[in-house]
Amino acid sequence: MGVGPFRFSWYKWNDGTSSFSTPVKTESGVFNSSIENLTEGGYKVDIDSAGFNDTSFVGWIFFDKPPLAGASLQQRLCDRIALNGDTAAEIHKFYYRDIYNGSTLHLKNEITFLWSSSPSSYIPVPNIYLDPVIVNVPPPDRVYRLPLEDVTYKLQVFSLGCTAESSFFYESIHVKADFTVDPMEGEAPLEVSLTDNSIRGSVYEWDFGDDSVSHLSDPLPHRYYKPGEYTVLLTIENELHCIDSLRSQTITVEPSALAIPNVFTPDGDGYNDWFMIESKSLRYVSMEVFSRSGLKVYGFSGEGERLKEWAGWDGNVSNSSIKASPGVYFYIIHAYGWDDIEYDDSKKHRGFVYLYR
Repeated sequence: MGVGPFRFSWYKWNDGTSSFSTPVKTESGVFNSSIENLTEGGYKVDIDSAGFNDTSFVGWIFFDKPPLAGASLQQRLCDRIALNGDTAAEIHKFYYRDIYNGSTLHLKNEITFLWSSSPSSYIPVPNIYLDPVIVNVPPPDRVYRLPLEDVTYKLQVFSLGCTAESSFFYESIHVKADFTVDPMEGEAPLEVSLTDNSIRGSVYEWDFGDDSVSHLSDPLPHRYYKPGEYTVLLTIENELHCIDSLRSQTITVEPSALAIPNVFTPDGDGYNDWFMIESKSLRYVSMEVFSRSGLKVYGFSGEGERLKEWAGWDGNVSNSSIKASPGVYFYIIHAYGWDDIEYDDSKKHRGFVYLYR
C-alpha cells in the first residue's frame, strides 16, 4: 500500500446491478476516510494511491434486534416436570450477496440460552435442552431431582450481545419419604425409635417387616421380639396422590445366646463380684445354686422387666447378708430365647462355679 495521500471511493451494493454500483462518498488527498449513518446493506471502499487502485475492502451491515424469551410450565406430574422454553428471534438469518455473481447468501443469527432456578435446583444440561424434563433417579441409586421446595425458573436468551429473559414461579407438589431408625441392632426385645423426616406427606404407612403396620406420621417406638433381620418400609402420599417410599437399612435383632462363667470373686472390689450369665435375647431364665452338701444357696426365675433388672448372684446365702463360704458350688440353669431356642438343664447348662474371696 502506498504512503498517501489517498483517494477513498465508497459504494453501496445495488441488487439491481448485482454490484457495488451506488456511490456513497468520495474523498481525495486524505490519509483516512469514514462514513456514518449507514443503512443495512453491503459497502465497498476503493483506496487509490497516485491514480492507481491500491486495495479494496468489502463489508455488510446488519441491525439486530433483541431476541424474545419465553419460559413456561409445559407439564407437572407427581414424577416429572417439563419446562417449555422459547427463544424466538426477531431476525433468524442475516442475508448478504456473493460479490462475484450476486447470489443470496445467509448468516444464521446464533442464539444461545441458559435455564436457571432460584433457589438452585436440578435442571438437566440447562444450556442444551430448551424444553428440559426433570425426573428423579429411581432406586437403587435414588436421587431426588424434582424440587422439594417452591422455585422460580428463569430462561435467559443471548444473541449477538443482546439478552432477553423470562421466568415463572413453580409451586412444588413433590414428596420425599425419609426417616431414621435408632438403634439399628441389639438383642431382643429390641425397641427402635423411628423419626420421620419426610416432605409433604399427609398419608403414612409404616411396614415394620414383622407383620405389623402403623399409619401414624410419628409412630410409637416399635419393639422387635423375635431375633432376625428386618427392614422398615415407609410409604407416604400427599393430597394430590403423589406417592414416595423408602426402605431402611437392615435392622438386626441378635439371636439368643448363653455363656456361663466358671468363677467369680464377690470381694467388693467392683470387678467380677457377681455370678451372672452372659446372655443375649433371652425371654426367660431360671438359675439355682447349691453348695457341695446339696443346700440351695440361691435361686432366681423371671422374664420381662424382672429379667432385665436381674444382676446375678452376689455370693450371699439366699439373698441374706450371710456370705457364702469360698469353694465350689453347683448350678442349674434353664432358659428360653426369643427365637424359641430352649437352654435346658442338660449337662451343657449345669455345672460348677468357683467362689473366691
